[in-house]
Amino acid sequence: MGLTTRILRFSGFNGFKVTIMKQNRPFSARPSSQTLVSVNQSHYRKRVLLTNLLQRYGFTPSSLQNLLSRNNALLSSDLAKIESSLGILIALKIPHKSLISLVCDCPGVLRSEFLSKWQVPLLECGESVASPSVVRNILEHSSRFGVGPYRFSECLRILRGVGFCDSTISRILGLFPAILMVKELEIHRKIDFLGGIGIPRNSIERFLYVFPEILGLSIENRLKPLLDEFLKMGFSVDDIRREIEREPRVLRLELGELSRCLELLRTLKCREVIRERIFSEGVFRAGFEVKLRVDCLCKYGLIRRDAFKVLWKEPRAILYEIEDIEKKIEFLTNTMGFSISCLAEVPEYLGVNLQKHIIPRHNVIDYLRLKGGLGCDIGLKGLIKPSMNRFYNLYVKPYPECERIFGRRQENAHVQKRHPAGLWKLFKPPSHPPTKEDVKNMKSFVESLI
Repeated sequence: MGLTTRILRFSGFNGFKVTIMKQNRPFSARPSSQTLVSVNQSHYRKRVLLTNLLQRYGFTPSSLQNLLSRNNALLSSDLAKIESSLGILIALKIPHKSLISLVCDCPGVLRSEFLSKWQVPLLECGESVASPSVVRNILEHSSRFGVGPYRFSECLRILRGVGFCDSTISRILGLFPAILMVKELEIHRKIDFLGGIGIPRNSIERFLYVFPEILGLSIENRLKPLLDEFLKMGFSVDDIRREIEREPRVLRLELGELSRCLELLRTLKCREVIRERIFSEGVFRAGFEVKLRVDCLCKYGLIRRDAFKVLWKEPRAILYEIEDIEKKIEFLTNTMGFSISCLAEVPEYLGVNLQKHIIPRHNVIDYLRLKGGLGCDIGLKGLIKPSMNRFYNLYVKPYPECERIFGRRQENAHVQKRHPAGLWKLFKPPSHPPTKEDVKNMKSFVESLI
C-alpha cells in the first residue's frame, strides 16, 4: 500500500484558515524484504570482519564462538578501536593464553577509553610490581567494578609507605586485586591487629605475602570471633599465635570449621601408626591439614559432606601432599573418565600409589576394553578393590600381551637383600674345641647308656 494523504482544514486564530497536508504511513506497513536482507548482510559482514580480526591475534574458533555468543555488543563496536585495545594489551606484555582468557571472561577491557587510562600507570610502575599476571588481574577487577587508575596509584603509595618491597606488593596485587577498594585506614588496622596478636613487625610482610586476603576480612565480624573460638576450644594464646605465625592461612578458617575437622579426627578408625603420624605436629595442625584437603576435594566438585566422608573412610589421604591428591583426581576425571563423585563410593582410590597401582591397572583395563576382551564394564571399584594377585589372575594372566602392559608380578620381581652376603658369619657364635676332660665325660655318658 502507498502513502495516504489527509488534508485538514480548520479556522485558526483571528479567522485565518489553515490548510495542513499530512502524509501517514499505514499502520500495517512493514519494512521491505530488501531492507531486512541488507541489515542481515551488514550484521554478517561485521561478524566476519570481527572474527578475522580476533583470529589474527590468536583467538581459536572455540574461544571466538564463546566470546561472540555471549557479547553481542562487540558487533556494534568500532573495529579500529578493538584492534587498538588489543595492541595495548600486547604492549602490557600479557601472555597469549592470559590475554584470550581475559577478553573472554571480561570483554569490557577492550574499551579503548578504559585501556588508555590504565596503560601509562601500569607501564610506569615497572614489571617488578606490575607483572603480566598482576596486570591481568587488575584490569579484570577494575573493569568489573569500575575502579580507576587513581586507586591503583594510591594503593602503591600506601603499601610502599608501610615499608613493603616490590615483590610483596606484586604478590598482594596478584592474589588480592580487591585491595584497590580497601581504604588506607583499614590496611593500617589490619597491620595493627596482626601486631596485637603477637606477630612480630618484621614477620608481617611475610604474613601478607602468604595470605594477602586478610586485608579484605573484617576484624570485628570475622577475625576476632575466630580467635575467640580457638580459645574456647582449649588452645592457649601462645599455641594460637604460633600456629598463625607458622601458617597464616589459618585465619581463612570459617567459624566452626576447625571444630568440625577435629570432630572427624576424634572418630577416625585407623591403625595406630597412621593416627600418630596425623597428630605428630599437634592437634591444631592436624585439624588444619584436614581443612586443606577438604577444600582440595571441594575445588574439584565434591560437596563438603562427601569430602569429609572420603577422609573419614581413607585417613591416609590426610598424610598425602595436596599436589599428589590433585594428580590422582585429575587422572581420575581426565584420563579414566570417571566423575569426581565416584570418590565418595571408592575413597580407597586416594590411598593407593598412582604410578605403581592405578596407572598399570588402568592401562590393562583400557587395552582389554578396546580389544573387546571384557564381558562387562569395569567401574572404579572393580579397578581398585581387588588385590594384586586377584587382579593379575582375572585380567593379566589370561592375556600374555598384558604382561608387558602390567609389568612383572610383585612376587616374581627381584627382591633386594636387606643385608650383604656373608654378614651372618659375623653373628655366628664362636666354636670351642673339646678338651680331654670333655671327651672322657662323653665316653662315660655313652657307656652308661649301653
